[in-house]
Amino acid sequence: MADETRSSPPRPTANDEGRMTLVEHLTELRTRIMRSAMAIAVGFVICWWKGPDILQFLVDPYCDSIDPEAIIAAGGSAGECQLLVTEPTEQLNVRVTTATYGGFSLAIPVILWQVWQFITPGLYPHERRYALPFVFSGAALFALGVGLSYWSLPRALEFLNEIGGVEFATAFRPQPYLTFVIKMLVGFGLGFQFPIVLIFMQLAGVLSIDTLKSGRRYALVGIVILVAVITPSGDPFTLMALSVPMYLFYEIAILFGVIRARRKASGTS
Repeated sequence: MADETRSSPPRPTANDEGRMTLVEHLTELRTRIMRSAMAIAVGFVICWWKGPDILQFLVDPYCDSIDPEAIIAAGGSAGECQLLVTEPTEQLNVRVTTATYGGFSLAIPVILWQVWQFITPGLYPHERRYALPFVFSGAALFALGVGLSYWSLPRALEFLNEIGGVEFATAFRPQPYLTFVIKMLVGFGLGFQFPIVLIFMQLAGVLSIDTLKSGRRYALVGIVILVAVITPSGDPFTLMALSVPMYLFYEIAILFGVIRARRKASGTS
């Protein structure tokens, strides 16, 4: 590892592309944040327009998890599945919440692109070609994480509905329920960015292959703890559903580093 470090050329600095002052760096950061915010705003408008369809999509896991007899016991009819509104402004708050998180999700490709453009000056020229793979893989992994979370939601809700026994009648309020669902979806989506972070840290020279290899056991424990924190359900099914992919991503990041080191040793970029 030491030989590899000595043989590597110095990492590009601001002097390579014209000196940038601290103010210029902050201006660049502000520009990237503003562009990301504009993308989120556009996504917000789209999700507000499609609000009823999005809400139905988010309520479906609840309908799949609840016993039809429980719906009838709560005063509903067979096949009917609704959330219980108890406050005048609750529906408005729910619409704003779903549009905000939906706008963030739609803006993920733009946000990733702005992040890449901000850190590009600190990378080697041959590393900058990872821009499009970084954006596309990040967006695809986020969508994959959201999809896995949506698939696991009915199972998590069944666990939570049944753990209290038959003494409880399930009737969720919109705001707590949708907050729970959105946290699950976004938590999985962000969790699936794990390999992107590890690979970027390797490209930036912050993390080495030896560190990743020696930290496998600590990484496994850390992943389980992190998943328990970012997922609100607390059920074992959800814990496994996210922990297993994240550890596989950890191994994939190690494989990426090994291949990259071999290519550098052979003189290919």
